[in-house]
Amino acid sequence: MKQLLLIFAGLLVLPFNTIAQKVTQEKLNQLAMEHGKQSLNTLYELLSLPNDAHYPADIEKNIQWCEKAFANRGFATKRLETSTVPLLLAERKAKKASKTVLIYLQLDGQPVDSTKWFQKSPWIPALKKPDGKGGFTEIDWSNLSGSFDPEWRIFARSTSDSKGAAMAYLTSLDVMEKLKMEPNFNIKVIMDFEEELGSPRLPGAVVAYKEDLKSDMLIIFDGPRHVSNEPTLTFGARGIATITLHTFGPRVAQHSGHYGNYAPNPALNMAQLLGSMKDKDGRVVIPGFYDGITFDEKTKAIMASVPDDEEFIKKKIGIADIDKVGTNYQESIQYPSLNIRGMSSGWVGKEVRTIVPPTATGEIDVRLVMESDPERLIGLIKEHIKSQGYYVIDNREPTEEERMSKSKIVSFDYEVSYKAFRTDYDTEVGQWLVKAMTKAFGTEPIMIRTGGGSIPISPFVTTLGIPAVLVPTVNPDNNQHSPNENIRLGNYVDAIKTFTAIMTEKL
Repeated sequence: MKQLLLIFAGLLVLPFNTIAQKVTQEKLNQLAMEHGKQSLNTLYELLSLPNDAHYPADIEKNIQWCEKAFANRGFATKRLETSTVPLLLAERKAKKASKTVLIYLQLDGQPVDSTKWFQKSPWIPALKKPDGKGGFTEIDWSNLSGSFDPEWRIFARSTSDSKGAAMAYLTSLDVMEKLKMEPNFNIKVIMDFEEELGSPRLPGAVVAYKEDLKSDMLIIFDGPRHVSNEPTLTFGARGIATITLHTFGPRVAQHSGHYGNYAPNPALNMAQLLGSMKDKDGRVVIPGFYDGITFDEKTKAIMASVPDDEEFIKKKIGIADIDKVGTNYQESIQYPSLNIRGMSSGWVGKEVRTIVPPTATGEIDVRLVMESDPERLIGLIKEHIKSQGYYVIDNREPTEEERMSKSKIVSFDYEVSYKAFRTDYDTEVGQWLVKAMTKAFGTEPIMIRTGGGSIPISPFVTTLGIPAVLVPTVNPDNNQHSPNENIRLGNYVDAIKTFTAIMTEKL
């Protein structure tokens, strides 16, 4: 009798362990499909809310939707106020939990140009199936009432970046409710509604609300899987800084016949200045730009384990050769980059004019890595510009005195949005996530040392002092930031399965 009481007591104390062992891969598949199907109308509702952060009134509707959705799942919510729109924190505690996991979700989206979307509106989700010719044909939403093809896709702004992931996470909580399970850790979910603006208020908010956000680790439910569309974990991301340059010519546009061999052309000056920053192989020639980037044998093995098909990647994006910054894709994104993201001067197309333009603009983004201090890189670029004979001023028009005394003038303005972060594979959070995803899919996920893109996570890592890992789930060909953004239904269901496996994995 005493032995039976001890066994019974053990079951009461450790329900999570006992139940978790019974959640098989087959059970996860079944529940993810069932609940995924049930959630699609709610996903439709969420996607129908415009979420461009330039319009705070629209963001407020998204915040209210999230407050209700998390409250309905047993979370206490709190707005973390900023000078514009708030962040939203949702918290749910578990019995006898010793750890707290912070989860990052993004709820805002890129601006849209409705004329480029192949449907009525980017805010009216459209269900489409492959047409067999590389495109998609819209079908009625009612087709989702029966069984559906995992290759079907939902097209709408933020399906993949990143309301699809947010809805998949909410659905994973519904799966856990069905299983009558709870994690053995406390959950905090931080929702960002200005990510597509660069999360300018986030660093200050993390400092101001440090105690509210206090956690042991951070996982980010955002981004696309590896190009193979296999389950993926990404252990870091590059940071980003931006630079805006203006070169100056005549005070106003001048007739190119009268002044074409006389007035210096700022468009040509800008092109030559930008061209001076790289060699013919695409490598930055500014001394010291790549300092500190070395790869030991362990790091090389990590990169080599990623199953990139270089020929497929080149064909996919339509290039015959690659820049020689690295020898392959994974190696290339371990370095800081200097990218010319835009140039503008004069008029083109139907508005073209025979003039010497008065100004030219060059836009640069600098992707940052852990080994590179952003202020140092910005300083190196600025010094390089000076070495090309330019008089550098702040972001303003030159004075009359400067125009008449300096032959080459450039205005220089920059911003560091956020720094890079990277987490070691063998940390507690890394091992926990690998175990959970192996349970879900029967094989270890692809593990990427650092992703090429940038997300505003470094403030959490540096201010809270916690490790962070990305769990990307959406299809790589999702058109994020572009017209006709979409999520593949098979990926949506897999996201639910992934998040359920993580939430039910003992920490």
